[in-house]
Amino acid sequence: MERRVTIRKTAKLFIGGAFVRSESGRTFTYKQDGRVVNVARASRKDVRDAVRAGRTAWPSWRDRTAYNRGQIVYRVAEMLESRREQFTDALLASGIAPGAAAGEVNAAIDRVVWYAGWCDKIEQLLSTKNPVGIKHFNVSSPEPTGVVGVVAPDRPSLLGLVSTVIPVVCGGNCAVVLVGESDPLCAIALAEALATADVPAGVVNILTGGFADTVPTLAGHMDVNALDLWIGDEKLDAAAAQRACDNVKRVRRGGAPARRFWFGDSAQGPDWIEAFMEIKTVWHPAGV
Repeated sequence: MERRVTIRKTAKLFIGGAFVRSESGRTFTYKQDGRVVNVARASRKDVRDAVRAGRTAWPSWRDRTAYNRGQIVYRVAEMLESRREQFTDALLASGIAPGAAAGEVNAAIDRVVWYAGWCDKIEQLLSTKNPVGIKHFNVSSPEPTGVVGVVAPDRPSLLGLVSTVIPVVCGGNCAVVLVGESDPLCAIALAEALATADVPAGVVNILTGGFADTVPTLAGHMDVNALDLWIGDEKLDAAAAQRACDNVKRVRRGGAPARRFWFGDSAQGPDWIEAFMEIKTVWHPAGV
């Protein structure tokens, strides 16, 4: 049998719908279970490029009908289902037991489907006609916040990522997602699924690498409207929240909950979409 050279995967950043190398050229090597993967290490400029891509994509994504966003999110679930083996393999490589890996893939796909159904229902849930004491109609309805920075949890690497990113885009926002070095394979696989899932370029941008440079840059960026922080490092978490004050970003600090948290009902709900939506109230004269 002819011997072949082993083809090692080189994982790139996912920015603006394209797979790109870090502008710095830096990489890190992920070694697990006999596997070696060269992974791009995002720089501060990569973060800025991702925010720009998200901001460019946001008006079009925001203005799509909620029904169409639901169709696209459901397509993401279809792509995860078709790539089930790839995601399971990524989890196995990180040391997850076979049964647990299969269960996490199932939970992640089910969660995406669940949120797809909420895309065209969240507005009805959050909208209201407010009682006022004068001759006016007073109506409140939700709108997307804009560009949301997500620092994804390390574990569970697939379900935690899906649980934080999908609610953001369901609400009409665009996401810039930072994934750490400890377990990047599922994020890489998710980026490849998103690239073929009808998700418009720039709606989800995924950057891998250390958090020392990227988290402060994302937190302090004046064109990022909100942060969703799931960082195990309390010092870095607090520093990011402090930098977010410069332009009064909305910040959710989730910390590092136990793995079992992500499989429970507390890790999904319409409130996860609402967390990154703003409520607009309109007054209109009702006549005499």
